[in-house]
Amino acid sequence: MAEDTNEAAGAAQTAPSINIMGQFIKDLSFESPNPAAALQSYQGKAPPMNVSVNVGGKALSDNDFEVDLSIEAKAGEDNALVFNLELVYSAVLRVDNVGPDQMHPVVFIEGPRMLFPFARQIVASVTGSGGVPPVLLQPIDFIGLYRQRMQELAKENGGAPTATA
Repeated sequence: MAEDTNEAAGAAQTAPSINIMGQFIKDLSFESPNPAAALQSYQGKAPPMNVSVNVGGKALSDNDFEVDLSIEAKAGEDNALVFNLELVYSAVLRVDNVGPDQMHPVVFIEGPRMLFPFARQIVASVTGSGGVPPVLLQPIDFIGLYRQRMQELAKENGGAPTATA
């Protein structure tokens, strides 16, 4: 019985973990130059909307990382802009018991995955408070986003793999 307890404690100490040490809005911008006129120009139709998501970050120490989840949402067109929102939501993550070969994907996939619900709420709150219907972002495939970014970086580096995102 005591051996089982010791084995469980040893396994828990070596299990991979990722913890948010702090999270914060690094940058937030919302502009809606004339939402009433812009919404009228679409006559009850939804204005065209473009949403882009990007992930960035940097190592702060061997186990601590700053991760940035950048979201840009723009509705309307230049002459009838309904709104333009830019958000950089960040966190300091501590990653333990993860091998060096897995550290990069863990940070750049799991980090933004953990931040996304908070960033989604901020986007919905800001757009709703800005006089337009709240924007509810759909779930994001951070694994696919990571793979796409790694392929882009490999092409930029002449096919050589890279460890930065």
